Amino acid sequence: MRAAVHTAANEPLRIEEIEVERPAEGEVAIDVTSCGACHSDLHVLKGELPFPTPAVLGHEVAGVIGELGSSVSGLEVGDRVVTSFIMPCGRCSQCAAGNEEICLEFFAYNRAKGQLYDGKTRLSRDGEPVWMYSMGGLAQRAVTPATSVYRVPDGVELADVAALGCSTMTAYGALRHAADVRVGDTVAVIAAGGVGSALIQLARVFGAAEIIAVDVAADKLEAARVLGATSTVNSAETDPASAVRELTDGRGVDVAFEALGSSRTFEVARDSVVEGGQVIVVGIAPPGDTGELNLGTIARRKLQVKGSYGAKPRRDMPVLLDLVARGLLRPQDAISRHYPLEEAAEAFAALDRGEIRGRAVIDVA
Repeated sequence: MRAAVHTAANEPLRIEEIEVERPAEGEVAIDVTSCGACHSDLHVLKGELPFPTPAVLGHEVAGVIGELGSSVSGLEVGDRVVTSFIMPCGRCSQCAAGNEEICLEFFAYNRAKGQLYDGKTRLSRDGEPVWMYSMGGLAQRAVTPATSVYRVPDGVELADVAALGCSTMTAYGALRHAADVRVGDTVAVIAAGGVGSALIQLARVFGAAEIIAVDVAADKLEAARVLGATSTVNSAETDPASAVRELTDGRGVDVAFEALGSSRTFEVARDSVVEGGQVIVVGIAPPGDTGELNLGTIARRKLQVKGSYGAKPRRDMPVLLDLVARGLLRPQDAISRHYPLEEAAEAFAALDRGEIRGRAVIDVA
């Protein structure tokens, strides 16, 4: 099959012919139609997140089931599906406790190693292994545990929901489980990229009274208003934390979401919240990046600083798909560009240049 292969840090993806194995027990093979271009993939391409090479990246997958491994139930060949980038094993102590987003097997085998849960990849090239970032969706076929696969409702376009399993699911987990945003809450979204766009959309669905988008790019802020932001702050033109406070009568927001993964955006989130407010760190920063916290300020202001990694796939993906089916959530509104698989390298180059509003989607079939 054809795949976009990552060969080395800071080298463009190369379209190559590689081999893919049949799904093992409990796994599903998906004929990929679309795959979102995520900033996490970009971190790997730039060498900011260590990952073995050669590898196939891509973890926001939509497609059609082509083959089922043994012991898979509830899914059929031909089903239109999306995947979650978190592939819960369903067996470890964290999965048993309902914490699928920090599945022990997922972190032990897949995150830094590119394997599925038998310690092997399903991809190879000339007899040598090709590693998988999640399920390796930048290819014509992806193999993944059935626990990460969800049927798409009739009438919903696959390309519209490709990014649901990462950027949207990440946003949902931050809003629902980390912050527990309620009707009437005020929120700030620091960085209005892919995850930030999903945070804005879902904060509106959750009934947030004020949704303040903060970014350095005017076009992204304009798009944020379309998606549901009630106010915007251009942090290239003003002190963003002060601007957020001015927009909330000097009070600050109840919740600030850091959606990029940098010390600067973390500082903006930290300084934008009200006393007793929540700072939710969602963006994945390169290793070694740190954010400064004054311990006395945390105590005096009773600040809450929380990390959020994805959501709980088997509980939350059906909820997100239902919201899409009922027209309450429109992830397609955050998609600004489509690329064919042959131009996957340009999709990530454009993402690196800051040209992508919301999400770019790579159409594989």
